[in-house]
Amino acid sequence: MAHHFKIKKNKAGEFVAYFMYNSEPIFWTEGYSSKASARNAIASVQKNGPSADTVDDS
Repeated sequence: MAHHFKIKKNKAGEFVAYFMYNSEPIFWTEGYSSKASARNAIASVQKNGPSADTVDDS
């Protein structure tokens, strides 16, 4: 499993969704009070991510 999403609780007790690649977090969401909200964030990335534009400000 090279890449996957993982939901973990942070020190504040909030649910955070991580996008993992080779067991390393690539990006993560803000903390959510419910696991359902973290799952909704993952669904949003899966739905909107493939069509997102890339902006290069360099």
